[in-house]
Amino acid sequence: MSYFIELIVSGLAVGAIYGLVAMGFAVIYKATGIVNFAQGEMGMLTAYTTWSIAVTLGTGGILTVLIAIVVGALLGLICERLIMRPMLGEPVLSVVLVTVGLAVVLRSIVTIIWGASPHKFEVAGADRIVDIGGIGMRVSQIGVLVTLLVALAGFWFFLRHSRFGVAMRAVAADEKTARLMGVSTARVQAVAWASASGLAGLAGALFAVIYGLTPTVFELGLKAFPATVLGGFDSVLGSGFSGLLIGVVENLVGGYLPSTLKEISGFVLILVVLMVRPFGLFGEKRIERV
Repeated sequence: MSYFIELIVSGLAVGAIYGLVAMGFAVIYKATGIVNFAQGEMGMLTAYTTWSIAVTLGTGGILTVLIAIVVGALLGLICERLIMRPMLGEPVLSVVLVTVGLAVVLRSIVTIIWGASPHKFEVAGADRIVDIGGIGMRVSQIGVLVTLLVALAGFWFFLRHSRFGVAMRAVAADEKTARLMGVSTARVQAVAWASASGLAGLAGALFAVIYGLTPTVFELGLKAFPATVLGGFDSVLGSGFSGLLIGVVENLVGGYLPSTLKEISGFVLILVVLMVRPFGLFGEKRIERV
């Protein structure tokens, strides 16, 4: 029984990281209608940049988190302004392919600057074990769970009760009508990219603190993608919660079944769910008149 609980707890920790990345996928899709396939690479580049700054300045845990958010948001703004904004009005497929190209470029930049060798991302106190009901958890694992909950609460308030959040929802519902009402779609897109990249950067840095920093951090995007599909592309909060579910399922499969099945467990889960709810667990069913 204790082994089962340990798998659940560790699955929640990695699921929280998936949830942060998945929320980024959903934010961009909700504001622009496209899927950013460079989400994992943006998190990886932010993690490496944050690591370099943390090593140079000797920052603590909270400051490291703030640096990751700021670096990630700046990276998102740069990518949006220089690469994505010129693509406004272009076919969706063309824009999606641009994000694929961006992913390859960011991956190459990391390898060129930092190399392929793994690094230890040390943050004071992150590896300390805390006993919770007989289950030992590292401070870093508790921290990532708290971070996801704070992000979920923050985005719930932002989307429901802020003017800009309402504007983002309006653009997602009907972009042309939102423009006629005076909403700046370019500004909404910029904020969406900054927010999504900040979430990805935060997830990448936290993952590196817990599991180490390697060029394979970009795979977080691939592993978190099922959480966005499961939660619903138009549901930012649902994507975050679904990340927890994907993490737990993945850990349980890896603990009780052959390890080769662990990598595909998330995709198998979304296949099963989508056959019942094609719009995801938390997504809204769209009705179109013909």
